[in-house]
Amino acid sequence: MTEKIVVVGGVAAGPKAACRAKRLMPQAEVILIDQDSLISYGGCGIPYYVAGDVADESALRSTSFHVLRDEAYFEKYKGVRTLTSTKALAINRQKKSVTVKNLHSGDEEDIDYDKLVLATGSQPYVLPIPGADLEGVFTIANLHKAIEIKDRIAKGMVGKAVVIGGGAIGIEMAEALTDLWGVETSLVEFKDQLLPGIVDWSLAAMLINHMRGSNVDVYLGESASEILGKDGSVVGVRTTKRTLDADLVIMAVGVHAQSQLAKDAGLRVSEKGGIIVNRRMQTSDPDIYAAGDCVKLTNLITGKQFYAPFGSLANKEGRVVGDNLAGIPTTFDGAVGSFIMKAFDVCIGATGLSLEMAKAEGYDADFSLTAPADRAHFYPSQEIITCVMVFDRRTRMVLGVQAFGPMNDNISARINAAAAYLTMGATIEDFANMEMAYAPPFSAAIDTINAAAYVAGNLCDKRMRQISMEDFYDWMADCSSQPDWVVLDVRHEKQAQPFIERYGSELWLSMSDDHLRERYEELPRDKMLIIFCNAGSRSYEIQIFLDSVGFTNNLVLCGGFNVIKRIGADWLPG
Repeated sequence: MTEKIVVVGGVAAGPKAACRAKRLMPQAEVILIDQDSLISYGGCGIPYYVAGDVADESALRSTSFHVLRDEAYFEKYKGVRTLTSTKALAINRQKKSVTVKNLHSGDEEDIDYDKLVLATGSQPYVLPIPGADLEGVFTIANLHKAIEIKDRIAKGMVGKAVVIGGGAIGIEMAEALTDLWGVETSLVEFKDQLLPGIVDWSLAAMLINHMRGSNVDVYLGESASEILGKDGSVVGVRTTKRTLDADLVIMAVGVHAQSQLAKDAGLRVSEKGGIIVNRRMQTSDPDIYAAGDCVKLTNLITGKQFYAPFGSLANKEGRVVGDNLAGIPTTFDGAVGSFIMKAFDVCIGATGLSLEMAKAEGYDADFSLTAPADRAHFYPSQEIITCVMVFDRRTRMVLGVQAFGPMNDNISARINAAAAYLTMGATIEDFANMEMAYAPPFSAAIDTINAAAYVAGNLCDKRMRQISMEDFYDWMADCSSQPDWVVLDVRHEKQAQPFIERYGSELWLSMSDDHLRERYEELPRDKMLIIFCNAGSRSYEIQIFLDSVGFTNNLVLCGGFNVIKRIGADWLPG
């Protein structure tokens, strides 16, 4: 008897599962259903379409050989019957049928299945504030929204825009509006940093500085309280601190799993809405599978369930579903949550846990911060990569890696390598000895990943004592908070001189590393010395020396001036 497979959801996981199952079981009847008229598009490409990097929306729905992925494509090329503009209303698990409604005609019908796949995706959150339903207020829910946003901008209807939400989508949309179209754009985030919970303070601060330097007004620590309108259209946003004019508002405050269909059918769903699946992507009903943004996954670091709505994972999960539908026992064990994005001419990426997340999970967490060159220091085009490595002091297990640097492949290479190691429970020593391909145009002999692990090892073994960049910034904003701290700048005297002129030699001491071993007795013994250099490596060597001669009242500022000049501050000398 021919197997009948019904797949609900036609963006990423659904088409992948449908096509994989049909490929492995050519005689099976496979039906793909989606309530939208546009299917199988690259949702992660929407900001780049709005920005103009992707010229036409059809490119997001086309194959690599330029065939549009529409109903005809799936039926003619893949043998998958496809029903668009068709909404799944209910699942009858006893009868093994799905009730669907044609959104054009209003007709309803029951479609029988032997196996059912739910790939219902995610839904953007909408803030429950006045004005959220005004004309000109958008969420990035689907490709239709993106087309309408771009159309408004292209017609000259948008001079000022407000993006609410400092996550990846919000940042990408702020760049899209500013970079190509020259729209005056404000980005509002209610937490005190961008990418909260994803990257830690230093990298977020560098990103904020770069966004502001690229003409995006970034407002942190304030929330949108009302969207203002006139004659039914948006004219501004009132936050907890100010009022911003706007012809367009994009609400990018996160997404949640669309799992109501599963919940109504009595399938197991988490408190926050994600469908619970096993390693074979089966739901609590063994004849129903689920994949993509609607499911909960296992975090391979913590072992707990987490939500990871990434298109890359959705495609992998869909393939696993297709295998299992065809009787090939395949598992998807989970993920660590890897992320990367561009912001104008820099990029930022992360994998695993941030320091904040690791502490919340109960780890004895600490971090290393390094800022080495991305390739051999003598190679002409070398640039600085800032890397954060989060680790557990008790087990020495690496919990997460983050990086910030120029817009090229260097960040993705390190994040991807780190992600692979994190899935295996790798330790600091594993990362220290990780083999990375080396040639001067591509990397340094001691790779960024290796350097981050070396510093992590020194911290874990208490060979190094550090002050965090965040604590250093807090002190520089109010030096009276720690009156017995002073900076010991071990760079060349010319580099230290602007700081001495601004802060005086009582707060900012200059003693270059080539002279310090001869002159260390001149240093104050009643002060805490914050050892300062360009990247932190010389500072560590000086700390070791000072400890050996009895000056143990010192801390290393890891990352040094390489990080500070990328974060920026009003206390920096002009």
